[in-house]
Amino acid sequence: MIKIEMLRCFSVVARSGNLADAATRLGRTQSAISMTLKQLEDALGQKLFQGERKSHLTPVGVQILALAQQQVESFDTAIRDIEATARAPRGLLRIISVPSAAGSLVPRVAEDLLARYPGLQIDIRDGETEAVLNALGRGEADLGIVSGEHALRGVVSAPLFEDAFGLTCARDHPLADWVGDLCFADTAGFDIVGNTLCRALDHDGLQAAIAATALHAHNTLSLIGILQQGARFTILPRAVVANLPGRLSFRPLRDLPARRTVSVLISERASQREIAEECAAMLQVLCRQDGSP
Repeated sequence: MIKIEMLRCFSVVARSGNLADAATRLGRTQSAISMTLKQLEDALGQKLFQGERKSHLTPVGVQILALAQQQVESFDTAIRDIEATARAPRGLLRIISVPSAAGSLVPRVAEDLLARYPGLQIDIRDGETEAVLNALGRGEADLGIVSGEHALRGVVSAPLFEDAFGLTCARDHPLADWVGDLCFADTAGFDIVGNTLCRALDHDGLQAAIAATALHAHNTLSLIGILQQGARFTILPRAVVANLPGRLSFRPLRDLPARRTVSVLISERASQREIAEECAAMLQVLCRQDGSP
């Protein structure tokens, strides 16, 4: 039988590359780690490492590592949620959101919910849209906020707001002070950094620039750091830029009419379904009042 601690042990050894460092991280002896790995390999009927030094995975080991890490992360998340629920007399509301909404909309409704429901505990995480959808699909979140509109089994969706895409760069970048309207052709000669949102836009010039660039950022902090260096620009929705820290400029592009829809999703399996629905309604009211975050 495969146990979660076998998968945890394998994951740590694979990342460490040796038994000594893994034993230190797990607080166990090297012999205990070695025995646990052997038990996992016996249960699988497959070798996970090439040789005895644990520095190289077998092809099967590489595939199993990805699955093991996913299961360990899901298990640890479930344990944290169980412990948080046990500490909260009113239960736990789990929210996961794209960073732009997590930094603006969610905090404003969270305080109201806590005031309305004494004893409630709220757990807030941020992640890109794919991570939000995966968390909802695995039952690891009650409410999610994503870019786009998505049909997901067991999840109810409603739109929150729309915003336009535009050029984003440091305030001392030449494009920030461009006189008159900008179009994407005006960015010729300047370097772009690709990001998840702009890669999905239907614009030939933009996609050609993204295909040619050597630099892509897959999370918000990396993207901010690159833009703040002042040498590159990117394309982002207005609401994302409004909630990014640092000195960044947003410029509309005349030939880029694309708009992003931001949606709120509620899991039908949510243990706090009524509170999740109330939270979604509060978010919608907030967006109508503000026009956008």
